[in-house]
Amino acid sequence: MAKKFLWIIAALIILTLAVLFALRIWASELTAIAFVPTTEFTEQEALQANAYEDPGLWYSRPGIGVSDPARWQPAVKVQEGDETAPATAPTPAPTSAATTAAAGNSDFAVFFIHPTSFIDRSAWNAAIGDAEAERVARLYVRGMASPFNAANEIWAPRYRQATMGAFLTDAPEAEMALDAAYADVAQAYAYFRSSVGEDTPIVLVGHSQGSLHLLRLLREEIAGTTDTDRIVAAYVIGWPISQEHDLPQLPFPACSAADQTGCILSWSSFAEPDDPELVLNTYAQSTGFDGEKRGQSAILCTNPLTGIAGGTAAQDANLGTLVPEDDLSTGELVLGAVPARCDERGLLLIGDPPEMGSYVLPGNNYHVYDIPLFWANTKADVAARLSAWQAK
Repeated sequence: MAKKFLWIIAALIILTLAVLFALRIWASELTAIAFVPTTEFTEQEALQANAYEDPGLWYSRPGIGVSDPARWQPAVKVQEGDETAPATAPTPAPTSAATTAAAGNSDFAVFFIHPTSFIDRSAWNAAIGDAEAERVARLYVRGMASPFNAANEIWAPRYRQATMGAFLTDAPEAEMALDAAYADVAQAYAYFRSSVGEDTPIVLVGHSQGSLHLLRLLREEIAGTTDTDRIVAAYVIGWPISQEHDLPQLPFPACSAADQTGCILSWSSFAEPDDPELVLNTYAQSTGFDGEKRGQSAILCTNPLTGIAGGTAAQDANLGTLVPEDDLSTGELVLGAVPARCDERGLLLIGDPPEMGSYVLPGNNYHVYDIPLFWANTKADVAARLSAWQAK
């Protein structure tokens, strides 16, 4: 019996090793099988020209009120022995545009493009009204747009996003799905642009798929227009930007000072030991905005603790990490949670893996938490750049 038991244990060990080996060697193929749609691409019916006049096509916009997810603000975790939250902690945002404006330095508008929340392989694009995709998108707006809460206007459109599987294949349907999603984003931006005051400064924010669309928006809708004079900054987070093949084709440079305006911030977060092989391989094989392969070119990395491209900052410079509950519906700010260091590849390394929840991707990839890891510093960063813009 003991011998038989040992054989069973040995067989289980071999099976486990085989599975791990398969996941290691064929990780991208297995992921594609799980998420890439096998259905034909269906051309979406174009939205009506005035579609984004409807408040129902926005997760956040002026007039939504207390249900606006971008207006949520986290509590600050009080350290043991402290009777009050630290003075450096962000204060809760006002609950209306009028009181927000009264807080000072808040007369600006934010256009926020949420990341992928649709993972269904039954379609290449999410439908407006997909319950699960929109539930998750609202959580993303809550956690990622809320650092910009000092703005008196935050606009975050619903759009028919490409499904996650579109990023795992080079099939032509994937490109068509992304084009369809971008068409909605561009239409939403046009309405946003016509709705904010002519002299109102603008902050642009995207994450992941949202950043991909934001980069296209910068090239196709903003470059060469008067909007370039009113852009305080573009936070293009969670999407790699080649310093050699992409950045020169964009209308703004990388931010090289904490008070610089009209510039781009971008980072992609990994804990250590990091294993970004899949990400870097995909990046290397992709084509830059100049038409050349991105290859091994350095990725733009803004250190969110300093607001400057490159460099290292200790964790005591971190003003507050938004640590979410398991369902992402709420969370609290923890001071000094993680450091930040831009390495030679252009990845942002955050030291030992912090406890952020169950959505850490393989390779210690903290992609989902790119903004929450540096929530309070992002809030402070946009305030500093807005003050510099207003001073000009």
